[in-house]
Amino acid sequence: MSGNGAKIDSPCTGVCRISGTTGLCEGCFRSLDEIARWGVMGPAARRAVMEELPGRKRAATADGRGALPPRPAGFPRDI
Repeated sequence: MSGNGAKIDSPCTGVCRISGTTGLCEGCFRSLDEIARWGVMGPAARRAVMEELPGRKRAATADGRGALPPRPAGFPRDI
């Protein structure tokens, strides 16, 4: 992406579930604050968040390769 102010799409994957452990969305790995502010963030702020997401995903996953651990049996369903 160039620095010309081009639109930066949302990283939302449709898996909208906040982890009680990390406080991040388990689908896109943004914080609630980042999700709420995404529509009013400028391109530079969005790019900064986008650059952090791969590292957050690696840190938040059980094996460090992007595979989320299975949800425990009886865990409340997604909202």
